[in-house]
Amino acid sequence: MEIYNTLTRTKEEFVPINPNQVTIYVCGPTVYNYIHIGNARPMVVFDTLRKYLKYRGYNVKYVQNFTDVDDKIINRAKEEGLSALEVSEKYIKEYFDDADALLVERADVHPKVSEHIGEIIDFVKTLVDKGYAYEADGDVYFSTRKFTTYGKLSRQNIDDLEAGARIAIGEVKLDPLDFALWKAQKEDTEIAWDSPWGKGRPGWHIECSTMAKKHLGETIDIHAGGEDLQFPHHENEIAQSECCNDKTFANYWMHNGFITVDREKMSKSKGNFFTVRDIRKEFTGEEIRFFLLSGHYRGPIDFSREHMEQARAGLQRIANCRADLEFMIKNGTPSLMTEEEKKVDAFLEHYKEAFNKAMDDDLNTADAISAIFEMVTEINTELRGGTTTCFAEGALGSLETLADVLGIFKYQEEKEELGDDIEALIAERQAARAEKNFARADEIRDQLKAMGITLKDTPQGVQIIKE
Repeated sequence: MEIYNTLTRTKEEFVPINPNQVTIYVCGPTVYNYIHIGNARPMVVFDTLRKYLKYRGYNVKYVQNFTDVDDKIINRAKEEGLSALEVSEKYIKEYFDDADALLVERADVHPKVSEHIGEIIDFVKTLVDKGYAYEADGDVYFSTRKFTTYGKLSRQNIDDLEAGARIAIGEVKLDPLDFALWKAQKEDTEIAWDSPWGKGRPGWHIECSTMAKKHLGETIDIHAGGEDLQFPHHENEIAQSECCNDKTFANYWMHNGFITVDREKMSKSKGNFFTVRDIRKEFTGEEIRFFLLSGHYRGPIDFSREHMEQARAGLQRIANCRADLEFMIKNGTPSLMTEEEKKVDAFLEHYKEAFNKAMDDDLNTADAISAIFEMVTEINTELRGGTTTCFAEGALGSLETLADVLGIFKYQEEKEELGDDIEALIAERQAARAEKNFARADEIRDQLKAMGITLKDTPQGVQIIKE
């Protein structure tokens, strides 16, 4: 597998530190509100990366944090009359509601800042002791210029950064480029902990360095997140981690692209800001996931009703194929695969190889989905010509294996009872067909269609599809 490494700006062969284990750290949300569609993209993309690596035979340890200590959380707490931790716990619960709908599996560890204060203080003390950080009026700052390769991830020139840097009111740092590792408590209402520098709380960047080190080690395989995190967040993580540990922080950096809305940047001021919760009122989480995987993760992707409808139709096409195969397996006559079917079955391996090739090429889910669509076309052609249950079982297995990698069809739809009135109409239609009263049979079929029930006549019997 090749991965585009943001650090080197090239595709590189993926070689994990441990041949059998992959460590991945993904920056999670600041939990003060519902997640928006932009937050959902890295959740889905890197969950799919984890699934694919497991499919390829790796053990994966996957860590995604929650920032539960932040100015935004403190401000929301004041608005809602809650404590900062009550606000963060509320929105962590809402996060998991959306994540479950998006079919995103839980990380192996979901660390929170508030649960790692001791480790963060120790990390900061190490940087101070090594001369990379200093205390000023209860704040602790990282001396950016002492990390000579600062800017290597985002390709920022430190002279250019200096020209645009400013010291905010209340800050007493020695250099405008320095960033906060620990912030002194400014008001009694702020959440704070005791430290060697007085009561305060962690800066934003230090949390991920500390939690990645604790749960994955001093050097990790893959660090991932949104494109907007390259600078300053990930740049600062590299600086403080490599100064603290004297080791490479992460071997591969992966960043997903932005989401636009009708080709414009999403923002609350433009009125085109959509939370996943809002979108779920009209589209399922699975449809949202499929949309997010329909483009290459590094490029921008445009969110619109048209594109969501296309995702719904594409997902339905695969679902219909699966339903047809399941119907064949349940209602067909068990028999051995014919020689012609064996050829088709072998040809299906071609699509699996195309899928793997796409995913090996920097997680190209767009081309992987195209391979699945081509597989579906081949299966549908075989089904129209009449096939055996043996072939249907093999084809279903192949289709579901690839669907599992993309994280779709993880929930089996519950089969609802049709109701006595619908069952009676279906029975009456069958009787009309047996009596060759096709006009009445067609009339009942149209009546059922209007009720959301589609009848599909097959050699194995009538397939009932509830819309």
